[in-house]
Amino acid sequence: MASSKNAVILDVAGHEVRVSNPEKPYFAEKGIRKIDVVEYFIAVGEGILFALKDRPTTLERWPGGVFEGARLSTRVDNTGDAFYQKRVPKNAPEWVPTAHITFPSGRTADEIAPDSVAVVAWCANLGTLTFHPWPVDRTDVESPNQIRIDLDPQPGTDFSDAVWVAPHVRELLHEFGMEGWPKTSGGRGVHIYVPIQPRWTFTDVRRAVIAFGRELERRLPDRVTMSWWKEERGEKIFIDYNQMARDRTIASAYSIRPKPHAPVSAPVDWDELPDVSPFDFDVLTMPDRFRTVGDRHAGLAEHAFGIEPLLELAERQATDDGMGDLPYPPDYPKMPGEPMRVQPSRAKRPTSEDAVE
Repeated sequence: MASSKNAVILDVAGHEVRVSNPEKPYFAEKGIRKIDVVEYFIAVGEGILFALKDRPTTLERWPGGVFEGARLSTRVDNTGDAFYQKRVPKNAPEWVPTAHITFPSGRTADEIAPDSVAVVAWCANLGTLTFHPWPVDRTDVESPNQIRIDLDPQPGTDFSDAVWVAPHVRELLHEFGMEGWPKTSGGRGVHIYVPIQPRWTFTDVRRAVIAFGRELERRLPDRVTMSWWKEERGEKIFIDYNQMARDRTIASAYSIRPKPHAPVSAPVDWDELPDVSPFDFDVLTMPDRFRTVGDRHAGLAEHAFGIEPLLELAERQATDDGMGDLPYPPDYPKMPGEPMRVQPSRAKRPTSEDAVE
């Protein structure tokens, strides 16, 4: 490692990675500097590279670090302190690979598709804390090879409620001949990853997840909801099926979340999930855990399940129960077969003139 007053040069996987302003505070509450963030990603390199390798990846960049009042820019307000970067930066080294992807709007972009820990470290120097990989490989960006089940606690519920639901997800997966690998989200939720064969479109895989979520909701109606509209969810765990829509992504394993205590998204075993807290895993504690237990998601590489049983379930739900598609996110174009995209409380109420005799 070479250093100067304003930069550090790291040798990472055979590439030189320059870390500018290495002493800049990134999580002042924990005493974590920019160089500590870069070195964290190197320490868990094998794990985060497995999560990102060859996947088109959106970067969530916090170049000023995480501080009180810091905001993430949105589509309607780009004045925040942090932002999402979907296109590869113009100053990227030649050894940073990309994948050409198409957004729901039809526009296209070249996104970073990491193939080495050096690429991850280079992104970290840009202020990237959270990596958002697509569930596809750069060799076939139209066919997801993962199902990602997002257990999202709603107001009145918390991490413990998501943990309670998680074993029921696993049991139902087993009924369909599948297995899942859980991780903490780094916040209040739980994510479960299921490796699948890359033989289906985003629409197919989203439909399979909707069918799965509806069956889980049928079995656990007091604990699980598939309602897209927040006003209808209640104090339940929402199965966010739209995480399987094109260009919707989940924070990768080992990503850092932009909160004062610098939490990370941590792969865990099923038998330890009931006993962990999201606060157990952060930038300072995860490297030791990784050295001790390795990557709890490594088993994903050994499987690729078919989703035919879930698509058959979707057909039965449509035929027997009249269950069609569910709404897409508001920024998506109207999709074929999608129901009216308006929250129920704002839907037009029938009047006497609309009534049919």
